[in-house]
Amino acid sequence: MGTSSALAPYLDRLGVSGRPPATLETLVDLHRRHLAAVPYENLGIMLGRPPAVDSAASLARIGETGRAGYCFHQNGALETALRELGFEVSRRHGHVWTADEHRSGMDLNHLVLVVTGLPTAENPGGRWWPDVGLGEGVGDPLPLVAGTYGDDPLTVTIETVDENGWSYLHHGAGSFRGIEVRNLPIDAVAVQSAHTRLSTPPDGRFTGVLVVQHRNGEYVDTLRGCVLSRVGPDGHTETDVTSYDDWRAALRDAVRLPVDDVPEDELRGLWERMLAAHEKWDAAGRR
Repeated sequence: MGTSSALAPYLDRLGVSGRPPATLETLVDLHRRHLAAVPYENLGIMLGRPPAVDSAASLARIGETGRAGYCFHQNGALETALRELGFEVSRRHGHVWTADEHRSGMDLNHLVLVVTGLPTAENPGGRWWPDVGLGEGVGDPLPLVAGTYGDDPLTVTIETVDENGWSYLHHGAGSFRGIEVRNLPIDAVAVQSAHTRLSTPPDGRFTGVLVVQHRNGEYVDTLRGCVLSRVGPDGHTETDVTSYDDWRAALRDAVRLPVDDVPEDELRGLWERMLAAHEKWDAAGRR
């Protein structure tokens, strides 16, 4: 079987030559390479051009620009690539929550993937959860076996795994608390409806502030508005980037977001909006 016109540039962007086999080793390798090469981001939404959530379009966009978007785009692209490489992949409904009172919510706001047919001694059921759409998530696919995974301070927990889903508790250094995974509708219509809600101002979750996150080995680098932060085994650092040159350099060098094809006036206009919001937040005591 040959390689599609969209898959080949994607693999090239990840630094993969040829067509890798559908093995657990390949799944882990692609997961790590995707995280290293394609930051989580909402740049298109913040510029008023939300990228399509069609999975094939997301895969092609990564090959063309090195950008994808947030979870619907990132995991949709990975799903398409994995299917074409011969993996058995299915979707699950994900609900990310940040406060206890929201944990039972049913809103679709995260696309979850399950890869099956790859048993190991530790995971005899052979079900794995790859996720390149969390930004600050884990570096490797997680076995769908209840337990704690990762390394401090990026340790996460999977609870109550059954045929209906599971609960995920995020690491304490993250910007959310957990994810409830359920067997609810997750077809293209459901994803498009959720994407419209999440990416439409003024109430869309991804419309308020620019967020770019890059998983760099054992570190997570984040540019949120005009604040650049890093979380890793040696703690947490945070720096304000309030000049345009420093902010643009942070996009390029710290969170690895390609922006050379973005019109300079649009990028500068976005920075001016982020700086104004940052100054207002600073004046209010960063509350």
